Amino acid sequence: MLRDITIGQYYQTESVLHKMDPRVKLGGTLLYIISLFLIKNFVGYIIAALFLGIVIKLSKVPFKFMIKGMKTIILLLMITVLFNLFLTPGEELVTVWKLTITVEGLRSAVSMAIRLTLLIIGSSVMTLTTTPNNLTDGMEKMMRPLKVIKVPVHEVAMMMSIALRFIPILLEETDKIMKAQIARGADFESGNLLKRAKAMVPLLVPLFISAFRRANDLAMAMEARCYRGGDGRTKMKPLCYQKRDYIAYICILLYLAVGITVGRILF
Repeated sequence: MLRDITIGQYYQTESVLHKMDPRVKLGGTLLYIISLFLIKNFVGYIIAALFLGIVIKLSKVPFKFMIKGMKTIILLLMITVLFNLFLTPGEELVTVWKLTITVEGLRSAVSMAIRLTLLIIGSSVMTLTTTPNNLTDGMEKMMRPLKVIKVPVHEVAMMMSIALRFIPILLEETDKIMKAQIARGADFESGNLLKRAKAMVPLLVPLFISAFRRANDLAMAMEARCYRGGDGRTKMKPLCYQKRDYIAYICILLYLAVGITVGRILF
């Protein structure tokens, strides 16, 4: 299950999306997520799904690899759907024991499930097609106006990039520790909730120790290379917009115009 988490991973291949400027992908992902919460009907969701399908096709990342990341959020998805299904007031549709399903609740539950699914897959496309270094450079460039109010833009971008980069590393470390503890007789699945929580202690302690060790090694490596933040630093590969990036911006704006108009106004 841990190996199914795709957020933070980078998939190496040659595609138009991989060559795009990271600012386009960051901005496009943000606008796509916003559009999902502005759409109010299923026609709009179909347009959003078609747009995402085209983007996935252009990325050349296997759809099976991308969708396996959904396995890790099934529980969250089910909880969200159930809460919307049973706790939304409105016109009664079905009554199960003391729980009532309303027409509005059913519509809200389906909408939320679609939104979360498209949101997770859309965010995964960005991380799967963008290296951590490019992601850092893109975030730093986009947040540059915040320097006016004394926000440490470079440091914030670096921390976010390191956090994303450490997700797959820590997941792999967790998988190794879990297998080692199972080989020693640890049981993480049987028993009640309290017993399962106690069984996690032999897993969490070495995981935290490993995380602090990796953080210390990273800090020492950065100091050994005389890292002093973003002031005065130059880029080996400075970001520069190409023709494909401007075309991508136009496509994103067209999607927003069509998706929001059809999904919010016309129906």
